[in-house]
Amino acid sequence: MNRHVANLLMHPYYYGSLPRRWWESSRRCVNGSAPIIVVFYHRVADEHPSPWSISTRRFARQIEWLRQNFNLVSLEEAQTRIEGGFNERPVASITFDDGYADNCAFALPLLIRQRVPFTYFVSVHHVQHGEPFAHDVVADQPHRINTVEELRALADAGVEIGLHTRTHADLGKVQDPNQLYDELVAAGCDLSEMVQRPMRYFAFPYGLHHNLSTEAFRVAKEAGYRGVCSAYGGYNFPGDDPFHIQRVHADPEWIRWKNCLTVDPRRIKNTRRFEYQLQQEVDQSALEVPAAHEVPQAGEIVMK
Repeated sequence: MNRHVANLLMHPYYYGSLPRRWWESSRRCVNGSAPIIVVFYHRVADEHPSPWSISTRRFARQIEWLRQNFNLVSLEEAQTRIEGGFNERPVASITFDDGYADNCAFALPLLIRQRVPFTYFVSVHHVQHGEPFAHDVVADQPHRINTVEELRALADAGVEIGLHTRTHADLGKVQDPNQLYDELVAAGCDLSEMVQRPMRYFAFPYGLHHNLSTEAFRVAKEAGYRGVCSAYGGYNFPGDDPFHIQRVHADPEWIRWKNCLTVDPRRIKNTRRFEYQLQQEVDQSALEVPAAHEVPQAGEIVMK
């Protein structure tokens, strides 16, 4: 089934299920279980569209719709609502992955001007070396990556900068503990030094179930990150695991966007939360890395 046909079929499903959604939304608000939805974007630009980009016009329309229907909060506040176990009004938090420089032309100034909080996840190697992502090079669209100076300006404007690994690695495939440490911990230290802010949040590249691992969760937790983000389309509700923040994609198709953001009952039923279990006592010798007193943890670094 092509995307155009799927979008046409989405209309009767969405509008037919609206009464149920309205009822469920009211019920959740009354009992304090209103959703905490975290949305992720990649690139906002009108030139050279791709599956991971959205036009400036559509982005502005989505932000306005969010402002009308949600309390827009920081990732930290969203996490607090999840952890607190009570939320009486739907809230949304905005995030970006990868660090495309095109975002500085329209999307980020718009959010800053409207005082909409957001978190910006970047991959350290690509920022340091200005190296385009491989998937963009293959598509013959080597988009420019944000510079260190641009990230510092965003941080100075109050934007939360987060880590997206060093090399945009698929951590679900990483078996080498030293590589995992470099992608999650050492890279976080480097990025913290670059932007002169602590690294409090981490987002898995790709972010689907097979791109995650219990070991990566463990390393991120021990490194001092406040939370980690996946990207397989799950919702968050009060009382869920506050360390693992599930995110939904900002679909540029308007009907699919509204279907997702109004809490699709099929998505709730069919989206399985990634389950991980961290041991209470972890053998630190399992990672052949410098001792804790020699290398500061990612969540602890603050440049003076």
